[in-house]
Amino acid sequence: MFRYFVLALTLLFLGLQYRLWIGDGGRSDVHRLKAEILVLESENNKLQSRNDALEAEINDLKKGEAAMEERARTDLGMIKEGESFYLIVEPQEKRIPMPDSESNTGK
Repeated sequence: MFRYFVLALTLLFLGLQYRLWIGDGGRSDVHRLKAEILVLESENNKLQSRNDALEAEINDLKKGEAAMEERARTDLGMIKEGESFYLIVEPQEKRIPMPDSESNTGK
């Protein structure tokens, strides 16, 4: 009788060990979830810093006239009244057109 009791306890112990090391919710799952948490926290930190920068830019645009002027100049190409706009055009290199086969065939 005592042997069966010891055998049952041993099987129960092995079953619990299996679940602890290999089964659902075991050590491998815990390790995988901790690694996933680290990755997600890193991504959250990056997104939070991006959101903070965007929020600062929004506040600057709402309250500051200089930021609005800068946006108008760079994004929309606007100038202030009384300012002169100069467009500098770089000369293009002279290129000799290469004869392609289609123009020689008369198409």
